[in-house]
Amino acid sequence: MRVQLAQQAQELLGTRDLVIITERVDDVALLIGQMVKMGLPEVLARHIPHHGTQRGLSWGWTAVIWLAYIVTEGDHRKVSVETYLKGMPHTLSCLTAQVIEPLDFSDDRLSHLLKHLSKPAYWHEIERDLNERSIEVYDLSQDVIRCDATTVSGDHEVTEEGWVQFGHSKDDPTRPQIKVMIGSLDPLGLPLAPDVLSGERADDGLYIPLMERVRTGLKTPGLLFVGDCKMSAWETRAYLARHQDFYLSPLPLTGATAEAMEAWITVGVTQGEMGELERIMRTNDRGHKVLAAEGYEFERTCEAPGDAGDATPWRERVLVMRSPMHADQQAAGLEKRLCHAETKLAVLTPARGRGQRQITDEATLLAAIDLVLKEHRVDGLLSVTWEKQVEQITQYVGRGRGSVHREKRVIEKTRYYITHIARQADPIAALRRRFGWKAFVTNATPQQLSLQQAVLCYRHEYRVERIFHRLKSRVHIAPLFVKLNDQIEGLTYLLTLGVRVLTVMEFVLRRALQTDQTKLPGLHPENKTRITDKPTAERILRAFADVSLTIIKNAVGEEILRRLTPLSGLQEDILQRLGLGASLYGQLEIQEMGT
Repeated sequence: MRVQLAQQAQELLGTRDLVIITERVDDVALLIGQMVKMGLPEVLARHIPHHGTQRGLSWGWTAVIWLAYIVTEGDHRKVSVETYLKGMPHTLSCLTAQVIEPLDFSDDRLSHLLKHLSKPAYWHEIERDLNERSIEVYDLSQDVIRCDATTVSGDHEVTEEGWVQFGHSKDDPTRPQIKVMIGSLDPLGLPLAPDVLSGERADDGLYIPLMERVRTGLKTPGLLFVGDCKMSAWETRAYLARHQDFYLSPLPLTGATAEAMEAWITVGVTQGEMGELERIMRTNDRGHKVLAAEGYEFERTCEAPGDAGDATPWRERVLVMRSPMHADQQAAGLEKRLCHAETKLAVLTPARGRGQRQITDEATLLAAIDLVLKEHRVDGLLSVTWEKQVEQITQYVGRGRGSVHREKRVIEKTRYYITHIARQADPIAALRRRFGWKAFVTNATPQQLSLQQAVLCYRHEYRVERIFHRLKSRVHIAPLFVKLNDQIEGLTYLLTLGVRVLTVMEFVLRRALQTDQTKLPGLHPENKTRITDKPTAERILRAFADVSLTIIKNAVGEEILRRLTPLSGLQEDILQRLGLGASLYGQLEIQEMGT
């Protein structure tokens, strides 16, 4: 825009008309700096082929700039990128040292990028290279791998060969979906190996291919794989035992486990009454020691399923644990079911009145009571008493008025009504003692993974859930604005790279704060006095809001001045602890040569 300056500014800058350009920088510089430090531009460019006649940005810089836009705006639509980037040409050119043209981010070019990412030959090499680099640069341990799956729903047309299919979903079973399987590295929750699969597939058969990729990529023997009950399938456990790796997962309450669990709980209750259970303590958010779980363990021999004649049996430990928190949740659920059952039983036999249907035979009443008790799973926990009420009504026979000698008849109206509903204290108390129990299995020895370590390790299962949360809430994988299989797969892999950047950024800053035994202020605008040593990536990015670059040019296009919004002490501290330095933003103020 052209402006007329005040008298003092005119004396300093001259009297000619000036062009003032303002670009929003915000967290874009931080994100690009972090991705450069992680090696994303060079790794992607190395493994995605560059056509001999291809002009413009490398695929690595194309992906990095697009990712910065996605993480900042939470929008993966290809059509929006070109317009957005037109508002920050100077910023992007300075940060990347690349010549950026609008056609570099056209819909077609971004579609080509996703197509390349969807190819296993390219993506698996990118994945392996990034994993090795992250583990080496950030000195990450390679002991615990968490595996889990999630679903992503969309309003797509379901085709026979499409990834988007109807299947079991916790989000919205009425909409088709894809399935995303991820193996992540503890303790930071780094996504190591994502897989995109059709939405109708069950989770059980998806673990082994993912584990094979992780194992061959990390090349570290004796990995501990942690997952939910679907990971405890015989085939999966046999595979890990055969390759000298370890597993830790709960057993599903189905089949033989459901039958054995009653006896295991009985043993646990008996040992608990005798004070023989091992107690696992943890420190809560307030620094207090609280009971996390209590339980016991035993060993058993397992044999590989099917016709695997070359497979040798292995020993595994069954950890039978009781969680007080889980027990309280089950007790609350029981209380809720009891209350609902009592309410439904009370209205089975309403008082006589217009429109009030009565139960007139005992068999109907018994069937109705039994249905309510079974529906709410409180059979044997409530006792119900009822009475038979007979009301006699005398009527004249025939029509017309009555008289002294008119014939009469007596009609009996029978109804059954519930008089009392009582809770059975002893059965309820016995049931409550059996709440909170769950069985886990592991082939790790007590020396490799003690009972306490196993319980506390599994309690960190939320770490892989944070990956799914960020996929859905920060980079907004749903709804998917692509339809073809290769576009869906490539976009999902690209978005997991965005989650990887957020995860590493958060981990590095937290580790730096822990090393220095200090905390950061100012990350919670809603509470000015609050300080934290566990900042989230989302709050780190939010701390860089309202950073802008102002460029003043004269009428013929010559740069006169560049000014960046001064960084606060908090922003400079974050950059230093991330190993990026304040010069990351400071370089934007350096005037371009030849302008």
